[in-house]
Amino acid sequence: MPIVYDKLLALNIPEVEHVYTEKDAILYALGLGLGQDPMNEDELAFVYEKALKVLPTYALVLGYSPYWLRNPESGVTWNKVVHGEQSFTVHKPIAGKGTVIGKTRIVEVIDKGEGKGALVYSERKVTDKATGDLVATLKQTTFCRADGGFGGPAREAPPVHAIPDRAPDIVCDLPTRPEMALVYRLSGDINPLHAEPAFAKAAGFPRPILHGLASFGVAGHAILKSVCGYDPARLTGMAGRFSAPVYPGETIRTEIWRDGSVVSYRARVVERDIVAINNGRAEISG
Repeated sequence: MPIVYDKLLALNIPEVEHVYTEKDAILYALGLGLGQDPMNEDELAFVYEKALKVLPTYALVLGYSPYWLRNPESGVTWNKVVHGEQSFTVHKPIAGKGTVIGKTRIVEVIDKGEGKGALVYSERKVTDKATGDLVATLKQTTFCRADGGFGGPAREAPPVHAIPDRAPDIVCDLPTRPEMALVYRLSGDINPLHAEPAFAKAAGFPRPILHGLASFGVAGHAILKSVCGYDPARLTGMAGRFSAPVYPGETIRTEIWRDGSVVSYRARVVERDIVAINNGRAEISG
């Protein structure tokens, strides 16, 4: 059935209780490629339980409700959706272990027209179960390629963050490992697109691709390294638009522009000279 605007806005997405330990936070960091150099103590702090630090982008997998758009009540053609944009704001440093509650809701749906798809905007609030404190707010744009023309509002999408018209102030190259997607999927997103060659080929890719949020996390690592001195408390928010896939084993070059507390960034695949994440913005404290 097609999307029904009011019905999709009112879609009930069950909250998720997520118990995690130091091992989970470490596994997430390993899934982004940290720890490849055994002598790099800055990265070791995120992959070793002694005085463990937690990556700010770990918020992306906390309280995650997988595949909620597969609910038949959504009216969305779920196998035609792609992750369009992502942002997060961390309201307090993420603890090395704990129990959190993730509550996702749909905040808007934009009908781009027949044959042009639809945009579904969702928001997830992650709170600490023990204290009720808000840990993080995450916002996602999902592009539903096959679902335009359902008669919903034809509003304009919000403007994207503009990249400065000058050479980047910092360039940071970080490698991805050939098995990175297989490790990253253990943090929650088990879509076979990132593991099965046959599934990837059926979707139009020559081989499994890296999760978009893994590429996003690598860019976050580059900003944490280049701007924040590996202090996770300084990276308080980040947003970006996905524009092309990354294949495990490729190098992600993050181009960074600094303007006070605001960092603009763009993530490029070195080997193919294509932009994987564009219109990026991060908030830096201190």
